[in-house]
Amino acid sequence: MAENKADNKIELKSISELLEMKFFIPNYQRGYRWTEQQVKDLLNDIWEFSKKKKDDYEFYCLQPLVVKEIDEIHKNELQLDVNKHWYEVIDGQQRLTTIYLILSAMKDAISILGLPTELYELKYQRTIDEYDFTNFLKNVGSVVKDEYGHYHVCRAYLTIKEWLKRVNIGDFCNAFLKYELDNSNPPRDKANNIRFIWYESVDEDPVRVFRRLNNGKIKLTDAELVKALMLNRSNFGDETDEHLKLRQQEIASEWDNIEYALQNDEFWLFLHNIDKNDKYKHSTRIDFIFDLMCEQQSLGKFDNIGTDEHRTFRYFYEYFHTANKNSLERIKTCWDAVKKYFQTFQEWYNDLELYHYVGYLIGTKNGEKLQTIVDEWNNSTDKKTFVLWLKEKIKAITDKCPIDFQFKEDGSDKGECKPVLLFHNIQTVINQNRNLNNNEKYQIGVFYKFPFHLYKREGWHVEHIDSNTTNPEEDEATQKEWILNVYLSLDKPLQNKIYTCFENEGNIQNLYNKVKKIVPPHDEWTPDEKNRIWNYTLLDSSTNESYGNSIFSGKRRVIIGKDKGVRIPIPKPTKDGKIQLGEEKPAESSFVPPCTKQVFMKYFSATMTNPNYWTKVDAQAYKLDIEECLKKLDSSNSQNTENNEQ
Repeated sequence: MAENKADNKIELKSISELLEMKFFIPNYQRGYRWTEQQVKDLLNDIWEFSKKKKDDYEFYCLQPLVVKEIDEIHKNELQLDVNKHWYEVIDGQQRLTTIYLILSAMKDAISILGLPTELYELKYQRTIDEYDFTNFLKNVGSVVKDEYGHYHVCRAYLTIKEWLKRVNIGDFCNAFLKYELDNSNPPRDKANNIRFIWYESVDEDPVRVFRRLNNGKIKLTDAELVKALMLNRSNFGDETDEHLKLRQQEIASEWDNIEYALQNDEFWLFLHNIDKNDKYKHSTRIDFIFDLMCEQQSLGKFDNIGTDEHRTFRYFYEYFHTANKNSLERIKTCWDAVKKYFQTFQEWYNDLELYHYVGYLIGTKNGEKLQTIVDEWNNSTDKKTFVLWLKEKIKAITDKCPIDFQFKEDGSDKGECKPVLLFHNIQTVINQNRNLNNNEKYQIGVFYKFPFHLYKREGWHVEHIDSNTTNPEEDEATQKEWILNVYLSLDKPLQNKIYTCFENEGNIQNLYNKVKKIVPPHDEWTPDEKNRIWNYTLLDSSTNESYGNSIFSGKRRVIIGKDKGVRIPIPKPTKDGKIQLGEEKPAESSFVPPCTKQVFMKYFSATMTNPNYWTKVDAQAYKLDIEECLKKLDSSNSQNTENNEQ
């Protein structure tokens, strides 16, 4: 939540604690809309929890229930009992209503077990008779579809009644309302198995809060709940209002700065991967730091905080309520830990080696979890020790695919060399930056980062540089491309024949055969030679579709076009012996990894070889460069490199 309201109250409330309460659902909210499937999902989740829980300290955490106590003036306006405490429900009314329906459906069983049967009261302002919801269930079978949600309430209630027939209703009742009936420990609120996150808004306009929580931009995430816990006025003891306000503003400002930095995808995707089927679950990104702290138990060990989506909130709730420190110490310890995580990530991001090696381990299949890397960083005596650890982990990955590994002819296992090819790109960027940094003319190194934020947005394939087909030059378009790549090296009479053939759409096959006899033959690849790392490179999915089995020069044209964001047609010869480039049309650009571009520029070869082919000379030079990059992972070689740089 964007604003800092120090007096807002946040705690956990069990179902039994709600039973004597009264809730008012205002008309700015839509009517009840839960589907039968949503109701079943909640029932199944609670039932599964009730079967696996270990002891009375474990509980199932429901979504936040955001409320505001209604003052006497508004109670009179709404014709509510002024002698009772009424709460306006700002967010969470769908779940609160569903819990009410479940309790209503189990009322007889609850009575038999000797548990409380009095339910909390719900009044909906949207109903035709204004507040008839509590009595509505008496006629649940006779309601038709309507705009106020009565129909959905009926369907939900009947779904619950039917579902309860399949389980032990006594056990299910206990999951909702179990508590100690004597004076033994744990106290009653500690023994309940289902709890709402209770967020009570104070001195805020409820309509504005509702809009903020439902505009699709900032939801009430675990981090925002922790923020409310941390900045609550009660934590600041006898601090003066002025000092309190300054400290709260300081934390809130630092909080916003961290969130702003994490919203930068270049920074965020250095630390995270993209899973198309599992998008980041929070609307704010600072949550992931709190998640890491929870996983590491960095503020102390708290047992039985559960495994559901609000586990992180419950961890910090326990910390702020049970830690053996005063409130100000708790706040400082917690916030210092958050800032330490963030400062660590910034340090990695701004360091040439750390950025690339950490980014590689996070972004590579079978790499390392971020938390593992953080732990190693904290345990390392210095940066040098940490870098050596990173290199050891990377080497363990790249060693799984030896540089001379022979891949299957059908290409089914070529993906095994993807980690090596990715590392080649990473180390190439590091080497280039280091060379620039050592050039006195530049003084300050030009730090080009490998763009993990672009790399992770694509699906990547390992593809052949030289086509894996036996004869890729059988179609007319390929033969035209092949001819034009040797056109300028031919004598004038043959150039004229080529121009005439292209202009008059003559027989390309005959022309191709004639030219090929003149051009020196290229070295032929065996199937085994074609299926080695020296003939592989990384290509994104969309480029790979247009790449096909073209000859090398055709693939080069596609790669250049993708990098420029245009579609480049096959050029044409001119009457005066020149090459005329066709009109480039706009197309979707793609990130092309640096080493992939270098392959098609023949960057690794000392001399320019046949432009139509990826030759064995090119391949050997490419392989040698990969080997040189892999040597950087060797600890003794790393030591020598570091000494030379000093």
